[in-house]
Amino acid sequence: MFKLNAQMQRMKQKRGLLIEVGVVVAIALSLITIMPLVLSEFRLNLLGRFLSLAIVALGIDLIWGYTGLLSLGHGIFFGLGGYAIAMYLKLQVPTGELPDFMGLYGVTELPAFWQPFYSFPLTIAAVILIPGLLAGLLGYLVFRNRLKGVYFSILTQAGTIVFFNFFNGQQKLFNGTNGLIDFTTLFGATVSDTKTQFVFYTLTVVFLAATYGICRWLTSGRFGRLLIAIRDDESRVRFSGYDPTDFKVLVFGVSGAIAGIAGAFYTVQSGSVSPRAMDIAFSIEMVIWVAVGGRATLIGAIVGTLLVNYARTFLSEQFAEIWLFFQGALFLIVVTVLPDGIVGWLRRQNLSFFKGPQEIVTYPALEEDIEVQHERENIRN
Repeated sequence: MFKLNAQMQRMKQKRGLLIEVGVVVAIALSLITIMPLVLSEFRLNLLGRFLSLAIVALGIDLIWGYTGLLSLGHGIFFGLGGYAIAMYLKLQVPTGELPDFMGLYGVTELPAFWQPFYSFPLTIAAVILIPGLLAGLLGYLVFRNRLKGVYFSILTQAGTIVFFNFFNGQQKLFNGTNGLIDFTTLFGATVSDTKTQFVFYTLTVVFLAATYGICRWLTSGRFGRLLIAIRDDESRVRFSGYDPTDFKVLVFGVSGAIAGIAGAFYTVQSGSVSPRAMDIAFSIEMVIWVAVGGRATLIGAIVGTLLVNYARTFLSEQFAEIWLFFQGALFLIVVTVLPDGIVGWLRRQNLSFFKGPQEIVTYPALEEDIEVQHERENIRN
């Protein structure tokens, strides 16, 4: 009986996984094939940028929703990914020439740390590794001292101030406040061309789906249960023989790498990157997206990002003078009426599409444990 129940449970999980994969693929294909026919060139580019922001929102949901680490400095990793790809694009100039802004400040020789960005493979590696390794290093320094909660949030927010001021004050190296703009070509194609932008949009959709799959994989199984255990009771995890530091460093590094990828896609579609990406307000906005959609849901991070950004765009176009009041009202409603976010509320309504994986509890009841029931039946027999 126990084996039969276990087999049925595994079959149910596999069937649910196949349905979820099918839904994700169907949505991705519809975004790639249908949206370009419905939306104008400007609106499609806007959607592509919002989808790239949804990638970083997934990374925040991974560390905040599932691991309980509220980062208020993810703009650092987002901006680093954007600057990495922008440096490569600014080097698409004739041999011997420098990026245009350097001549304005009297720079006569390309700085040494710009040299690797002549290579596209090294640039892609930098987009992923620099934010990921920086997040891992920052996480190690913080988590090994067992700092968490509000202290961790304050430290990440302080990091945004450091990086914002650094990039903002480097006119000769990064064009200061203006940032890196005016990208011309990529592999011989004009960056601003409609066809090139559609390629960027398609890649954004593909990477968003892939990132969702990675986060879904990380948050399922034993690793996912351990993350939730760290979120709910880190002391008990230590008592059980696990070192939460290693797991938190790993998941924070992965989240930083995801943010770097998102920053790169946003930069190529927006046509610029500046220190504003590392501003405190922008990092807080990222957290709000996840809160609106629903923490620890993954799909909620995507829904919240699209909803908030489209609401901001619509309201700013229709009500230019008072749209901030509408945005503030939206956040207040979510916090007071929908504390679990939109997707969390829908799940409580028992809607099958939004149910998602079964909730994992840190302290399961013995009466509901299948193995305990099996042992009791054997004892009676």
